[in-house]
Amino acid sequence: MSAHHHHHENHDHSRGASGSVIENKLTWALAITVGIFAMELIGGFFSNSLALKSDAGHLLGDVMALGLSLFAVKIAKLPATSKRTFGYHRSEVLAAVINGSTLLFLAIYIFIEAYQRLLHPEPIKSVMMLIIAVLGLAANLLVLFRLHGHASENLNVRAAFLHVVGDMLASVGVVIGGLIMLLTGNYLADPIISFLVGLIILFGAAGVIREALNILLEGAPQNIDYALLKADIEGIDGILSVHDLHIWTLSSANVVLSAHVMVHEQSTHLSQEILRSVKSVLQAKYGIRHATIQIECQCCSQVECGCEVF
Repeated sequence: MSAHHHHHENHDHSRGASGSVIENKLTWALAITVGIFAMELIGGFFSNSLALKSDAGHLLGDVMALGLSLFAVKIAKLPATSKRTFGYHRSEVLAAVINGSTLLFLAIYIFIEAYQRLLHPEPIKSVMMLIIAVLGLAANLLVLFRLHGHASENLNVRAAFLHVVGDMLASVGVVIGGLIMLLTGNYLADPIISFLVGLIILFGAAGVIREALNILLEGAPQNIDYALLKADIEGIDGILSVHDLHIWTLSSANVVLSAHVMVHEQSTHLSQEILRSVKSVLQAKYGIRHATIQIECQCCSQVECGCEVF
């Protein structure tokens, strides 16, 4: 009979700063972004600027991203049940698929409209467009400033932060396009800027869908090198090898690991020491807090195993 020690690490899925502070930051940022979206959408129709409406479409992606992050923070508070032992973290991933798919169709629509504008340029109220674009850019900078402090602590906030960075770059393009039209009267700048904004939306949508599908397919997180992690565990004193190593993602902020660890010899003291070392490496270098480690002794392959069964 093989001797082993089964160890289940910390079940706390919370990460980084306190959930309440992050929730307040995201709520505040979401409210501002919804306001900018409404302003640019209405302004785009009144000024007849496709670039402004395209930027509003990109803002719609930001609204969904911020809403998704806020939803993830709230859903993470729900306790696990006997039916859903991991809780409701995967709800975030399903919402991300919807988010990415919506952005994908929006980008295609912008490309079609921009192509029509290239063939048949239309006059734009450049002054109105420029004023609204500058206000939108200023508001984006304000949101970035508010989220920046927590972007390095929480993956959900970081994802929302990167969405807003993309929109800020799109807003800069719209402002430049508005200045060109105002100074030269060349309205071709409007569909050209719209194409660029559409590309930013398309790139963001592809990233969201790719990451969500990787999670749903139980793929290893993209930011974790499987071979390097395995080597780090095998480099711990007392460990001979690691096998049946599995790394997967519950949601963007929750990585789970399970592994069988072969050791030279097994005792209560040595097993606990090795488990503490593995836990330290996983948390410090990879941010993994939820791990199931099974300890196996080299002598367990013998007929008479001297190991104590835990």
